[in-house]
Amino acid sequence: MDRRTFLQASLGAGLIGASGGLSAPAIAQGAAAKTLKFVPQANLANFDPIWGTQYVVRNAAALVWDTLYGVDEKLQPQRQMVESEEVSADGLVWTFKLRSGLKFHDGEPVLAKDAVASLIRWSARDPMGLMIRAIQNELVAVDDTTFKWSLKKPYPKMLLALGKNNAPCSFVMPERLAKTDPFTQVKEYVGSGPMKFVQKEWVPGAIAVFEKFADYKPRDEPASWLAGGKRMMLDRIEWIIMPDPATALSALQNGEVDWWENPLSDLVPVLQGASDVSVDIADPLGNVGAFRMNHLYPPFDKVEIRRAVLTAMNQEDYMRAIVGSDDNLWKPLPGFFTPGTQFYSEQGGDILKQNNLDAAKAMLEKAGYAGEPVTCVVAQDQPITKAQGDVTADLLRRMGMKVDFVATDWGTVGSRRASKKPPAEGGWNMFHTWHAGADCLSPAGYNALRANGDKAWFGWPNSPKTEEGITAWFEAADLEAEKAALARTNEAAVADVVYAPTGFFLSYQAWRSNVKGVRKGPLPFFWDVTKEA
Repeated sequence: MDRRTFLQASLGAGLIGASGGLSAPAIAQGAAAKTLKFVPQANLANFDPIWGTQYVVRNAAALVWDTLYGVDEKLQPQRQMVESEEVSADGLVWTFKLRSGLKFHDGEPVLAKDAVASLIRWSARDPMGLMIRAIQNELVAVDDTTFKWSLKKPYPKMLLALGKNNAPCSFVMPERLAKTDPFTQVKEYVGSGPMKFVQKEWVPGAIAVFEKFADYKPRDEPASWLAGGKRMMLDRIEWIIMPDPATALSALQNGEVDWWENPLSDLVPVLQGASDVSVDIADPLGNVGAFRMNHLYPPFDKVEIRRAVLTAMNQEDYMRAIVGSDDNLWKPLPGFFTPGTQFYSEQGGDILKQNNLDAAKAMLEKAGYAGEPVTCVVAQDQPITKAQGDVTADLLRRMGMKVDFVATDWGTVGSRRASKKPPAEGGWNMFHTWHAGADCLSPAGYNALRANGDKAWFGWPNSPKTEEGITAWFEAADLEAEKAALARTNEAAVADVVYAPTGFFLSYQAWRSNVKGVRKGPLPFFWDVTKEA
């Protein structure tokens, strides 16, 4: 069923309200209170949390799949599916034991072989996983509940790698699914998390449905981000796709939806004036805007042209396009690490403060720009990417570059950006995204900062000095050495333009006042959330 068919059928059945949102069906109030209608940041166009790194996929996956460890609100990894771990005195052998009673949604028990297969698939795509693979002797199941990871050299950040919240997370799948090539999407979505994905009701572009997994066994501890006991108080969560902010606004005001993940800042005053709606900053760690260039093909294969873009950029233009006129919602960012945190650095970042179009034009001419079209792939259904894309298209044209503006959807961007084909053959030259501030605290979970060529994130930058700084951070003996290493990393990443940061910004979330338990954090946490009738 496509989106148009779904909407037509819903109209005929009286399920769509005047605002375009989903109205509550005629069911008992008790059942309605157990169903939460949620408007996510974007369409769930694909659903393999290892194949890609889109936040919307990670957020949905956190409901369906569980992880061996999970980071808490203090950014510390805690046991989740694991009951215990042991590490040898020399740091070379990690032995993990799964806790009892874990089941997959198809009724099968979670076994050590499932964890092993899942880690093999995850480690082929994740930067920290690739680091572990590079020093791995073997990863094997010892028995049904125990597996062992043997290394050639110590890897002290093992638990953080297994529990981090940035995509791809090390979600555990059944072995039969985890054996899928990590560069091919899985077609079945069976996890052991607190909610089951109702695949038969999935209509990309319209709705995705999750139902409570009765056999889920939460930990005894209080929930904290991805750690602790994930207790589901809701029986059903419906993700209602509403790319039009005005439609989502009306639906939330009218009670047709319960929670809106990322309302436009311009609409927040309207929501704040509603007595039955709550509004708050979604995550104090905020977000880093990103202009991602493809280093493989002209014109951005030349570092001089990438630097010309940095010279011309005005981060204020990008930030006001995203957050509007509220100066409390954004900051300039002449670097890559989250402002206000221990590794924030502006070393080498002066080029991002220039905002000099004439100098950029001169740099472009000197670099030999030959008029190649710049294929800008811009998602129109995601306000953050659309706002940035409009600013960039105008900027490049004013610099004198030829712009091939490809207006598309976020799901297509997620697929297309993985292609290494030339832009004229379905590839790309640039796209926009953003990174949660929680992911930009250090290199540990910062995929977008890695600059190791073919193994790097989309754009495939190759910056040996950036990688040297990151390696030095992993090997640093103390905090001062870590800070020094990341200051060098910041300088190198700016110099080689791993990507272009467009600024730091905060975003809101909004929910009906009868919904309780909404937390702040880098993703929506649905455990412990309740809805009053």
